[in-house]
Amino acid sequence: MYQESQCDKGLCKMELEQQRTKALNETGQADLSENEYGYRIHLLNIIGEIEGHQCMGPVTKTTKYEHVLPELARVEEDDSVDGLMVLLNTVGGDVEAGLAIAEMIASLSVPVVTLLLGGGHSIGVPLSVSGDYSFIVPTATMVVHPIRMNGTVLGVKQNYEYIDRMQDRIVSFTCAHSDISEEDMKGLMFNTKELTKDIGSVLVGEEAVKMGLINEVGGIHEAFCYLYGLINQKKNSSI
Repeated sequence: MYQESQCDKGLCKMELEQQRTKALNETGQADLSENEYGYRIHLLNIIGEIEGHQCMGPVTKTTKYEHVLPELARVEEDDSVDGLMVLLNTVGGDVEAGLAIAEMIASLSVPVVTLLLGGGHSIGVPLSVSGDYSFIVPTATMVVHPIRMNGTVLGVKQNYEYIDRMQDRIVSFTCAHSDISEEDMKGLMFNTKELTKDIGSVLVGEEAVKMGLINEVGGIHEAFCYLYGLINQKKNSSI
């Protein structure tokens, strides 16, 4: 029987580390397994602007949905993945691309915890609540506002109806995956007293928890502890 040499082991470990570094650099994603439980956690990093069908400029930090969606499909189908940790710091971006990612995260069968760092603005709001449980650090912000349209917009009834229906999709998803009511969500979106050049609301840390958008204030330690607990529950229930 072939015995793997120390050189072979070292080479395999080096190649694996190179693959992890490449994946982290290119897509902001990584697999973590060196924890006390030996669980394999997939780390998804959603940062900058959510890029849709149009490519952003070379100096703009983006999260590309064509990278994220296939990786989430792999997480669902890979039996070795025990849970998903989603780190968010996003200014928003393409609505349909953001909703597609949020729907994929929400439909996963593995336990998912989200942690909001820095900001979760615009379409970052439904992304922040798409997991089984959500955390926000004390200084992170959530900006809740109506849909904004770029470029030429036709001032016709059909276009307004389309925007209204898209907005309803965001509200319904967010309310279905958090404890905020539809009335309170729309109240935050159409608030005219807080932003000087726009309508909407800014929630910081604990305020997002009090409004029911986020489950708990906490950092990376609390988020991982909760994820381990969800994985333990799932494994114990399947015995």
